[in-house]
Amino acid sequence: MIFIVVKFPVRPEKADEWETLARQYARDVNSEEGCLFYTWHRTLDDPNEWVCVEGFRDQDAAVAHVNSAAFKNMVEVAPDLVSGQPLIINTTIEQNDWGPMGEISPRQA
Repeated sequence: MIFIVVKFPVRPEKADEWETLARQYARDVNSEEGCLFYTWHRTLDDPNEWVCVEGFRDQDAAVAHVNSAAFKNMVEVAPDLVSGQPLIINTTIEQNDWGPMGEISPRQA
């Protein structure tokens, strides 16, 4: 899987525009053929920092994503909404989906 995490610093005065863009972008990306998952999160310490976590089936799916209309629109619109350079982790991992965390499981009632 191609596993990507990106931190986006968002201009406070553009927060509503960013949220609208982020919601639509997530819907679009999650509908792509090779997308395994795409989620947005706001960090706890900084409400103006958004983090996306995404997984693509393979390199072909990741390339198709970068060539998608949704990605091209994000690249066009985001520079007016971010307050700094987004930071990315992009790697290939030997996993095809989320796995269970071994250290925590629900207690029986």
